Amino acid sequence: MKSRPQVDLTIYFKAFGLLVRHPSIFVMPLLAAVVELLLTQLSYLFTDPLGGTGSGIFQMLVQLVYLWAFGITIIQANAVWRGRRGAFDEAWDEGRAKFVGILFAAIGFQFVVWAASYIGSFGGSLGLILGVVAALLLIYTIPAASIGGIPGTLALSQSLRAVRAAPVASLILALVFFVLWYVAVPLGLPFLLIHAPPAIWSFVSAGARAIALAYLAFPFARQYDDVAFRGYW
Repeated sequence: MKSRPQVDLTIYFKAFGLLVRHPSIFVMPLLAAVVELLLTQLSYLFTDPLGGTGSGIFQMLVQLVYLWAFGITIIQANAVWRGRRGAFDEAWDEGRAKFVGILFAAIGFQFVVWAASYIGSFGGSLGLILGVVAALLLIYTIPAASIGGIPGTLALSQSLRAVRAAPVASLILALVFFVLWYVAVPLGLPFLLIHAPPAIWSFVSAGARAIALAYLAFPFARQYDDVAFRGYW
């Protein structure tokens, strides 16, 4: 058994250069952002007359779309890290072949995080803590399904093993994801677009999410590849 992999912070800086040199990595994140805009409008159309009832279903669909798009983007990013062309059409073909596995992995991820949050909600703020812990332990679920080809719920257990093999690196990856996805995009943009019309805000926000998702695919792909395919168990 090999020693645990060291934390490699350079992957987060190298990801910027790879992102610029491979612009096709934006295709799936942008598509997911467009779908989010459409589903958001449909949500308003169908749930506003009902006082917002059912909006959670649309939010769940949006999250599934992003997770599936993230899976294909990770496939493409992984090819780039490995020195291949990293062409979008190749990643798309591989993603379609793994569609069911990625989809069920995404559903399993969402369900476990939701269940942990719901159970913990009976203890007040404990719900938030359990939800965050569950998300951390399952952070490699989508890479396991997309890169590793591990279908459905088996990707959840694979993520647990990967986190145990590299806990510090996994925590850093989770923090970077949290800062970009839950702080920089939804909280940082309002300061820049405080006077922008709602339509402009929606498009800029969707574009920012696409950029964040495309960037995150590189450290997610590299970190999982380092842990899962180099014998660090």
